Amino acid sequence: MGRYRIRVATGAWLFSGSYNRVQLWLVGARGEAELKLELRPVRGQEEFDQDISEDLGPLQFVKLRKQHSLVDDAWFCDRITVQGPGDYEEVAFPCYGWVQGSGILSLPEGTARLPGDNALDVFQKHRQKELEERQQIYCWATWKEGLPLTIAAGSKDDLPPNMRFHEEKRLDFEWTLKIGALEIAVKRISTFLSAWNNLEDFSQISSGHRSALAERVHKCWQEDELFGYQFFNGANPMLLRRSTHLPSRLVLPSGTEELQAQLEKELQNGSLFEADFILLDGIVANVIRGEQQYLAAPLVMLKMEPNGKLLPMVIQLQPPSSSSPTPPLFLPSDPPLAWLLAKSWVRNSDFQLHELQYHLLNTHLVAEVIAVATMRCLPELHPVFKLLIPHIRYTMEINTRARTQLISDGGIFDKVVSTGGGGHVELIRRAAAQLTYCSLCPPDDLAARGLLGIPNALYAHDAVRLWEITARYVEGIIHLFYQRDDIVRRDPELQAWCRDITEVGLCQAQGRGFPVSFQSQAQLCHFLTMCIFTCTAQHAAINQGQVPLGHHKEKYFSSPKAKAVLNQFQADLENLEREITARNELLDLPYEYLKPSRIENSITI
Repeated sequence: MGRYRIRVATGAWLFSGSYNRVQLWLVGARGEAELKLELRPVRGQEEFDQDISEDLGPLQFVKLRKQHSLVDDAWFCDRITVQGPGDYEEVAFPCYGWVQGSGILSLPEGTARLPGDNALDVFQKHRQKELEERQQIYCWATWKEGLPLTIAAGSKDDLPPNMRFHEEKRLDFEWTLKIGALEIAVKRISTFLSAWNNLEDFSQISSGHRSALAERVHKCWQEDELFGYQFFNGANPMLLRRSTHLPSRLVLPSGTEELQAQLEKELQNGSLFEADFILLDGIVANVIRGEQQYLAAPLVMLKMEPNGKLLPMVIQLQPPSSSSPTPPLFLPSDPPLAWLLAKSWVRNSDFQLHELQYHLLNTHLVAEVIAVATMRCLPELHPVFKLLIPHIRYTMEINTRARTQLISDGGIFDKVVSTGGGGHVELIRRAAAQLTYCSLCPPDDLAARGLLGIPNALYAHDAVRLWEITARYVEGIIHLFYQRDDIVRRDPELQAWCRDITEVGLCQAQGRGFPVSFQSQAQLCHFLTMCIFTCTAQHAAINQGQVPLGHHKEKYFSSPKAKAVLNQFQADLENLEREITARNELLDLPYEYLKPSRIENSITI
């Protein structure tokens, strides 16, 4: 005879509770007992005491069955904890998912476990059954040939319930869209009756409340200094690289000998940089409301001054071709409006690559591949599943919404963007063919682009610091479970997950450096650091989000050692937050995109 204290935690958002009655069983190593209670879960936590006549032994599972007669009222169960009699410690049974239908759901005790060799082990049977069911639910699909695979869902309503926005997230997301659309409509009305006759009229676009950064950009957008700064620290810091030779596409006609000498001098000094938008060359431009749109594929050569400022030296808007073997070059000494127009074409091209290559492909679509493979290959008891699950929340829905509303046929890109109408898909396809493993790992990518150690390269500095902090967190967790390299090699679930990402989701990407197996702790940790960084910090650098990195209410790990590693991760992020805040106070133009408090845990927008 013993008394068990059961705590049932329900989600805190709207409609998380249920009017249906829930039946519970406790399953231990020595027996099973049905709890005699009438549970109709409500938001928050409920607590019950139950006397059980037999000793169940160490608890292994809590089983649930939600009963209904007329209406299946889904219940979002956070977790169930049980305090056994005597010396038994409190044990947790995480769920963090929707309970639907009338079938029995088994929640295993939450301690992370690697797969075992004993097929009779109750936890091994549970994880095998779980993966079989998940692989029927989470299926791969091809949205467009040549692009990474996606979740098989024609619309957000086709997604598994646990991948959908929770009600409060959905309301917040849709309300934000409506507010944005309303602001655009008001601006269109306010400017409809007035023509833009000069550059100052552009101020009408950004009227209303502006952040300090937006105010600075509004005042200085025509200046070369800000133009160069954006390649280091703007919304797209991924294209700039230090030049090792003059690009072959840069044809210098006679009469530009002085420019050539300047370029060669900067090259010799290691202070010459370039941004090449060649990926846009040949992309067919959109036709919007009967008007032909246009695209450029610029090359920008820049020099770094002794004071660290990056300034443009020359802009070539299109590469050489048979019809134009010597494309015109634009220089800072040209008439001001001609030079400004050339820079504006560069910014237009930067928008195309920023949104389609570095935002959509390199973060959203890569994160979706990670998310689908994780749900297909790693059971909830696997430590890598527990490590990654906070960082793939909502990604499938936001991407499905993008494919049905943003980049779909007749979607927003087709209606208003110059790469729409099919050019955007071709651009993503080209970018996907060039996507390498190293390009997703900042220490490797920044080293290859020659951007490490530059004081004014704030994205580079903050990205490397965040990578190092994330890597320590990953190593702390992984070393708790994989003490030797051979344990990594012998984990069949982990190896299947690796293959599913590289060979299936990324369409045979092993030729671009992605692994098809993990042979060591170090290799595994590096890959997991890339996964988390891509889903959090890199997306934040490209597109600001809402949820602070490292702070999620879900408690997936239950062991004290794993919790200590997470606590240290949070402390490291708080220290970096203070460092960045102190640095930014000394800067004329602060860089805040990678402040940990501004980095979301997953790709949700």
